[in-house]
Amino acid sequence: MRRTLSALGLAGTLLAVAVAVPGAASAREDDAERADRAEHRPIVIAHRGASGYRPEHTLEAYRLAIRMGADYIEPDLVSTKDGVLVARHENEISGTTDVAVRPEFAARRATKTIDGVAVTGWFTEDFTLAELKTLRAKERLPQVRVANTAFDGRFEVPTFQEVIDLARAESRQRGRTVGVYPETKHPSYFASIGLPLEEPLVAVLRKNRMAHRNAPVFVQSFETANLRRLNRMVDVPLVQLLDATGRPYDFTVAGDPRSYADLAAPAGLRWIARYADGVGLNKNLIVPRDATGKLRAPTTVVRDAHREKLVVHAWTFRAENQFLPADFRVGADPNARGDVTAEYELFYGLGLDGVFADHPDTAVAARAGLPAR
Repeated sequence: MRRTLSALGLAGTLLAVAVAVPGAASAREDDAERADRAEHRPIVIAHRGASGYRPEHTLEAYRLAIRMGADYIEPDLVSTKDGVLVARHENEISGTTDVAVRPEFAARRATKTIDGVAVTGWFTEDFTLAELKTLRAKERLPQVRVANTAFDGRFEVPTFQEVIDLARAESRQRGRTVGVYPETKHPSYFASIGLPLEEPLVAVLRKNRMAHRNAPVFVQSFETANLRRLNRMVDVPLVQLLDATGRPYDFTVAGDPRSYADLAAPAGLRWIARYADGVGLNKNLIVPRDATGKLRAPTTVVRDAHREKLVVHAWTFRAENQFLPADFRVGADPNARGDVTAEYELFYGLGLDGVFADHPDTAVAARAGLPAR
């Protein structure tokens, strides 16, 4: 079900995803590619909602992101004990909910091996949806985003269906299409415990008539096997996430020696293009940093991906100094705001098709400052 970008059909009032032109040897063809891409503007993906302003993966974080102008809202999806997909950054939820202070769930604390790493805490797969709904969200980075802690205890853990319902309601109210950009978290792990993520994901998309190529949906994953499986199950754009280090966990399980760096090379991108429609790149794959945190020269990965007709979305843009390259930090406080606009301008200038942003208003504002097309 691999589609050309022109067939993705993200139409209506949704910002168009840039159409990549096949690679070419001549300068004339490169100029044509740049001219074609100049007609499009990058999309803004609210990373876990407006997570710079509200506890992440809550309906209020998603709602605020939409009001700030985000084109897509991004729920990370994990499974409950009864097979319902909910939005949490991880299946271990002690850092994002009040479960650790709920005495009725004290006995649920456990140690599990997730993607080869021992993790201790409370896990979504040990709770029914009804039980999870009694918990309340809290800020995951309380020392960094102190203001967000004012909202601790106010919001529930939303289901994927509730996220879709919100996107549709806000789309109607605002007269523009808001898309959803779900990520399947730890798919090999969930499959190993009898709770595969693919079937319920496809079921929800089909129930909402969002399983077709024109739906405002991207599905993303750091693993490859589940995306290759989804490519046979559903006709929506798929995005392969690539980190700057390590390798997909399904490669570890399968004994595949390739790393994320291998997949970001031209041959790896060519392989990805057989089953996916885009790549979600760690920013350091695009513009590396040296040991002091300063920016180095950009790589060719954006151009290489576009030559394979893959859209390129980059993650994650955050306004605080500690997340910015040293070039754009302001002052010595790691939690203070730096010059994130300058970072957007740099990356937008490299031809990105979209950005994942914790502070989506900053991404929208920087995009508004792009030269007229």
